[in-house]
Amino acid sequence: MTNPRCCFSVKMATAITAGMLFLTGSSWAMAGDPQAGQEKSALCQGCHGPDGNSLSPEWPNLASQHADYIEKQVKNFQDGVRKDPTMSSMVIGLSQEDVADIAAYFSAQSLESVATEKAKADSDIALGKKIYKGGNTYNGVPACAGCHGPNGVGNAPAVFPRVAGQKIDYLIKTLNDFRAGNRANDPNEIMRNIAAKLSDREIKAVAAYVSSLQ
Repeated sequence: MTNPRCCFSVKMATAITAGMLFLTGSSWAMAGDPQAGQEKSALCQGCHGPDGNSLSPEWPNLASQHADYIEKQVKNFQDGVRKDPTMSSMVIGLSQEDVADIAAYFSAQSLESVATEKAKADSDIALGKKIYKGGNTYNGVPACAGCHGPNGVGNAPAVFPRVAGQKIDYLIKTLNDFRAGNRANDPNEIMRNIAAKLSDREIKAVAAYVSSLQ
């Protein structure tokens, strides 16, 4: 008899490996200058904060995020692969060097305490931890830790983002956007396929748990 748990793991490992090969072979990433990036990031600071700690629950923290991941997202906004009217208009005139410098600056900043975010986490945080650490083999949801790491710090070489300490509202919006197909810049549709299997409660629970990670 075929072990469904084994098949599930093999399929996800194959998809994730393919995604990693796709991402690590990208040619858009380049080393940036954090000092130059501090000045160039002035246009970003109104939403994401002077040091990458977001000023709104709906805007993501960029502090301590992997530089290559930030670069990829900006490039996707410029190319229209990822869509947001505000972001697209803000980044359209940035050169590759500008993007690399800004990404290097925010990546070098420290993420502030998320005590206020923890206070929003409800009793479902235990459910979020269970899904994040072990997934759900019954509906085919893999463990989030497989890509984002047990502590949510992500995987820089694979360009998998840091999610620990991220804003709860932003995480919920991101998962909902992937689930609805409104965001489609994930390689091999990895995040879209996962989010499609999550309920509203599970999305909120995972967001609450991930935001509480340090």
